[in-house]
Amino acid sequence: MAKLTPDEAQELVDAYGGIRPAARGSGFSFGSIHRALTRGRKGMVKDRPQDVQDESVEIAARDLSRLKDEVATLRRRLKEEEREEDTSERIREKIYELSGSMPSPPKWVTESKPGGHAPGVPITLWSDWHWAEVVRPEEVAFMNEFDSEIASRRCKDLVEKVVDLTMNHMVQPEYPGIVVGLDGDIITGDIHMELQDTNDQYTFQACLDVQDHIAAGIEYLLDYFPHVLVPAAPGNHGRNTLKPRMKGRAYTSFEWNIYCQLERYFRNEPRVKFLISPSADVHFKVFDHRIMMTHGDSLGVKGGDGIIGAIGPIMRGAVKVGRSEAQIGRDFDTLMMGHWHQWISLRGLVVNGTLKGYDEFARLGLRAPYERPTQALWFVHPKHGVTAQWPIYLEAKQTSTQEWSSWPKVA
Repeated sequence: MAKLTPDEAQELVDAYGGIRPAARGSGFSFGSIHRALTRGRKGMVKDRPQDVQDESVEIAARDLSRLKDEVATLRRRLKEEEREEDTSERIREKIYELSGSMPSPPKWVTESKPGGHAPGVPITLWSDWHWAEVVRPEEVAFMNEFDSEIASRRCKDLVEKVVDLTMNHMVQPEYPGIVVGLDGDIITGDIHMELQDTNDQYTFQACLDVQDHIAAGIEYLLDYFPHVLVPAAPGNHGRNTLKPRMKGRAYTSFEWNIYCQLERYFRNEPRVKFLISPSADVHFKVFDHRIMMTHGDSLGVKGGDGIIGAIGPIMRGAVKVGRSEAQIGRDFDTLMMGHWHQWISLRGLVVNGTLKGYDEFARLGLRAPYERPTQALWFVHPKHGVTAQWPIYLEAKQTSTQEWSSWPKVA
């Protein structure tokens, strides 16, 4: 039998729909057809100009190198997360006598379906309280004032307004529970020299004081909601190092320890469930809506813009985080964060304000617009996803009372 040419072999494969069917139908062996096709492919490479071959090899080498780098990065990231999780598990078990692993969200938040025209599940984001920091009115054009006593008052106001808005301003307020996100910078710490000089409480005093206020707030909510879910992530202020840590970010944070103390306090209360992440992020679902909560300082972006402010880096960071999480199978529908001290609500993004309010850094360091002390409240509906979104204002809008200096009139 004559030797098959590559073109003839390809025609047989096309006609019969494969090498094996061609061998059965044509009388040529599988090996003959396969060898002819192989000769054809080699010839195509040999017939190419040398520079085209070199370019193809170079592109393939670059692609292979890039893929190897991505695999190495993902493996390293996985190992770091596993190591951090192992360490945080031991601390939770040995020191706090809690479960080592982070529990799954309770069934009420993933499976419950409110009846009738109920508004869904409310989510309130508590972050950037900066407990123990002092803001003097004369240093911010008399637009704000803040200390531990004012923080206590605003905390009480926040909890009461959450209840008022959810119970008295929504039609058929039937809720399976409420989500309270603790999203970092709950204490201001002493990471800057000026904070060490001006804070009105030492860091450990602030930790004890603020955890008592959070516990009281959760207990108040239990009078109105059948369940409370508390996802918790650390911020960048609750540390005792000059620069923010990447390794051991969670369990070296004062705030992670505050969260564990709170979980321990409520461990015999079945209506309260904590999701304390061993890393900087928390992932959970409300119904089928996937939420990622992170403090907001680790978006992989820096800076801002004099015209659009923080919205530029926030949006760039949200895109980077979304791509990064999708690579490892943790896609989300909404990203919620604090850190930026501005209430921003966009599609797929909720950014929290601050309990502290307008401060010296916002006024002098950023020349940022004045913003009232604000915390976020929003709702997830089982059919419609994110629906109502409200900023909870904790002070009346201010107007500076500082008088303009003027040259005295000459008589």
